[in-house]
Amino acid sequence: MDMYAEQIIDYYTHPPNKGKIAKAEIKVREVNTLCGDEITLYIKADKKGKVTEAKFEGKGCAISQAATSMLLENLIGKKIEELKNTGEKEVIDLLGISVSPARLKCALLPLRALQNTDKYGKC
Repeated sequence: MDMYAEQIIDYYTHPPNKGKIAKAEIKVREVNTLCGDEITLYIKADKKGKVTEAKFEGKGCAISQAATSMLLENLIGKKIEELKNTGEKEVIDLLGISVSPARLKCALLPLRALQNTDKYGKC
């Protein structure tokens, strides 16, 4: 098993950002209806609009859960307005593996949630 695959399994079995934020500025839920993966993102920001905490709840495959946890770690310190600028390449690069077309929706589930924050609004 290569280093990146081990890292994905580690993030899946021990996700550092798993949990809920009671008074999050953003709460958004996203579901991959093809395979049943689901996540709810909680994002908290300071008075200047910078992300100070990001957590998630969810269930699904190792790819979706690891991608969510990795992406949330990467958001800390960014401004809320910047979150929508996150792209597919950034998520795939965080995973560090080649993602098959069948697994792409799993890997990009947290990105879809970020892109839909306006749709679901702030808490």
